[in-house]
Amino acid sequence: MNKISNSACARAAVLSMAFGAAMTMAAAPALAAGNGEKCFGVALKAKNDCAAGPGTTCAGTSKVDFQANAWKMVPTGTCLKTPSSTSATGMGQLEAFTAKKA
Repeated sequence: MNKISNSACARAAVLSMAFGAAMTMAAAPALAAGNGEKCFGVALKAKNDCAAGPGTTCAGTSKVDFQANAWKMVPTGTCLKTPSSTSATGMGQLEAFTAKKA
């Protein structure tokens, strides 16, 4: 009986990974095809997409979480609904901004 449950568990894990990979691949073309927008203040440290302002060069160079001049590409229409702890509104912004004081 243990062999059957281990086999079923392995099949479920493989199926789950395949589904996750398919969903990731389905979302990527939408952003690559220009259906995205730059969203400032939502990227985590070293996870920005590109050009995070002075002191940085390109992707992965933001120094802190939610850096106000670092952007992440997000699906169109979602930026202003994405949480940002540094933004005055508490949400991502479509342009670089000055971080609010803590």
